[in-house]
Amino acid sequence: MIVTNPSVSFIYQQALDVDKLDISKTQALLAYSGKYTGRCPKSKRIVKSELTENIWWGDVNIPIKPELYEKYIKYAENKLLKPQEKIIYRIVGYAGWDKPYQQIVIVYCEEAYQALFMKNMLVEIDVNDQEILSLPSFTIYNVGKYKLNEVAVPDDMKDSSLDDTLVALNMDDRNMIIYGTRYAGEMKKGLLTWMMYCSQIEGALCLHSSANKISNNEDSSLFFGMSGTGKTTLSADPNRILIGDDEHVWTDTGVFNVEGGCYAKCINLSSANEPEIYNAIKYGSVLENVVVDKEGIVDFKDDTITQNTRCSYPLSFIPTSKCRDVGVGKHPERIIFLTCDVLGVLPAISRLSLDDAIKFFLSGYTSKMTGTEEGVTEPTLTFSACFGEPFLVWHPIDYADLLRKKIAKHNVPVWLINTGWCHNNISGVSKRIPLRYTRRMIDFIHKYHPAEIDFTNHQEDYLNEFNFYIPSHSYLSLIPEYIMYPYKTWEKTVWKEKIDLLSSKFAENWSKKIKDPIFSKI
Repeated sequence: MIVTNPSVSFIYQQALDVDKLDISKTQALLAYSGKYTGRCPKSKRIVKSELTENIWWGDVNIPIKPELYEKYIKYAENKLLKPQEKIIYRIVGYAGWDKPYQQIVIVYCEEAYQALFMKNMLVEIDVNDQEILSLPSFTIYNVGKYKLNEVAVPDDMKDSSLDDTLVALNMDDRNMIIYGTRYAGEMKKGLLTWMMYCSQIEGALCLHSSANKISNNEDSSLFFGMSGTGKTTLSADPNRILIGDDEHVWTDTGVFNVEGGCYAKCINLSSANEPEIYNAIKYGSVLENVVVDKEGIVDFKDDTITQNTRCSYPLSFIPTSKCRDVGVGKHPERIIFLTCDVLGVLPAISRLSLDDAIKFFLSGYTSKMTGTEEGVTEPTLTFSACFGEPFLVWHPIDYADLLRKKIAKHNVPVWLINTGWCHNNISGVSKRIPLRYTRRMIDFIHKYHPAEIDFTNHQEDYLNEFNFYIPSHSYLSLIPEYIMYPYKTWEKTVWKEKIDLLSSKFAENWSKKIKDPIFSKI
């Protein structure tokens, strides 16, 4: 029996009675995704066809033959769409808050937790309007409870590089299938991949970013960054209106949030540091892979199951998201790149020139945080093109070219904020930059226009890799010098080792990409 857009109370009842899940002390649904607690990027495939022949094929986008995909989707459709007594959830919603750009999304799944997750993550739709269901849509078939090898496929058709999981998209037929993983994050990132594909065709720029604004859609800010860099935390600002926390599209009229909800990391979450997110964990939200005691109290410091503990909740659970035009904003007044520098050498705050901003965007230097992908057990220096390489469909230069045009057209300043590590030369301890200092830097960026600020170029300190224009202002005087000017805190020999390593990693990253002729335009 297919149930379309059931109520939250219905989903809770099914989750507790049928799926045998439980709730937390604050009434959030407790869900556990099993073997996989992060994405499975090596299992991602895209159907190769005339439509997709010119996309960015390689390690990120691996082709799957149409006939093999057809075998897998037929099996999934049979499992989910055939008449049966078991409840199958059909969640229908929009991708996008900006009405002219909204796309219908339909999700079929078997588990209550996944249904509530996508009910939170899609923009609400009126399913009583039967015309809506007849319009073109992007459809996700989630059969994550079934292993891929359960599907009967002739040996000469099989992809030997696939094991028990598959996350595949067919751009021609506008659909997606998930096998072998129950991790709900695969659905939202699959939708992001679809938006990365179709937005570019329409001349709009899809970004792995969060965004906020002030009233009347004015003074919008975009925060670019990979998972764990602070997109969700820093955009949930009590003094600003939240547009969205992870996926946005920049159009000719402004920016809009793709999603109807948020998907926040919960490790070390506290009411003191992140009250907006902490208070969103209540009835209607999904807590994923957290540890609780007998009374249902969550231990947010416990990473026994995974470092990638998460919570999904509707955008409306963040009080500052409520406004006249939810989920949309005008063209950004500023862009903030978030990088989590595990080496502790990048300045905590700096401004980038347009050329350096595009180069940094294409590099996407950060640290891959623990748990966000299978096999990542500690912060690892990495480069993720456009701050979202796993979700790109077209070549990174295509997104970078469009970003350059938009930045130049709207005269948008670009800032770099390092939310990673710093070295205290007094105590000799290296740790992540305290959130209170990062928040002050973000407040500073929002309070002052670059024309009001004195900058010092620290290019020489970084071996000519980048022009880091570090601001000097009384508002930043409370931030310790060892955070503002990391090159002053390390012993010279240690500093040289670290900056040489970082420079070599940048060079290595670019040498790989420069082999592609398309990068000769940079």
